Amino acid sequence: MNQDIYVVIEHLRGQAADISYVALAAARVLAQGTGGEVVAVLLGHNAQTLADGLAADRVLYIDHPALADFIPDAYLKVLAPLINEREPRAVLLGNTTIGSDVASVLSARLGAPLVSSCRTVSAEGKATSQICGGKILAEFALPDATTILTVIPGGYSPEQGQSEQAPPLTPAAAPALEDLRITLKQYIEPEAGDVDISKEPILIAVGRGIQNQDNIELANDLANALGGVVCASRPVVDQGWLPTSRLVGKSGKRVKPKLYLALGISGAPEHVEALGENAMIIAINTDPAAPIFQVAKYGAQIDLFDLVPVLGEQIRQAKGS
Repeated sequence: MNQDIYVVIEHLRGQAADISYVALAAARVLAQGTGGEVVAVLLGHNAQTLADGLAADRVLYIDHPALADFIPDAYLKVLAPLINEREPRAVLLGNTTIGSDVASVLSARLGAPLVSSCRTVSAEGKATSQICGGKILAEFALPDATTILTVIPGGYSPEQGQSEQAPPLTPAAAPALEDLRITLKQYIEPEAGDVDISKEPILIAVGRGIQNQDNIELANDLANALGGVVCASRPVVDQGWLPTSRLVGKSGKRVKPKLYLALGISGAPEHVEALGENAMIIAINTDPAAPIFQVAKYGAQIDLFDLVPVLGEQIRQAKGS
């Protein structure tokens, strides 16, 4: 086993995902302890330019038409033999739909230990993982074997995983990628008509704490006062109280607002990972142990029904409306 730290770069439609930069920042910390290199593993087709800006010692680039878009079978056929042959100290992926899909199967195929939802790592080879929906932080030492980790946002900023200089790029041959069980036929954009929450500067987010659909109107009133838009976490959308176009999370939209006011949202990793690192997050929750407080700039342990009407009225008075 060598001491290099590999980071699998996640990208979609010509853009690297922020979580990959977060993973690169974590890899840099681990590499300080192992003495190895940070190696970005980039799978794609005519995607060399995605290597620009990656804070890695080098980029291992595998080019093939079947890798133009994410296809689980293709990624696994490339990564499994690559990791098995080179035996890096650790392999980092984002704790996203894509990263979790790949990491779990890689772990099974290679017999490699897998640790999910890692928030931070140390040069001493330790990592802190969020469990129980983020309410418990578990610290552990990396096993001696090549270890696969999925990384969540919050421990590092994407800027820490970016570089102004492009790292050296080393091409590598792809294995045979024919007869894939899954192929991508078409990328379908969601229908227009509702607001695009990914472009809104002010978002009022509601979670399970909103209790019922009638109470969404409280959030709408506050959004109108602030000049923002209401969005939601998965439980609210699953109830049909708001459309899927308002869903924030790894199965919904990634957002980068200037202000994100979270009302009754617990802050599970799959929700938090979709929040831009530069967002001003203000959390309102009655549970002092809610994980949302770990990423919020400001927070209040209070019932949202006691706060929101008063807050909306104060904002309207301040604006003279």
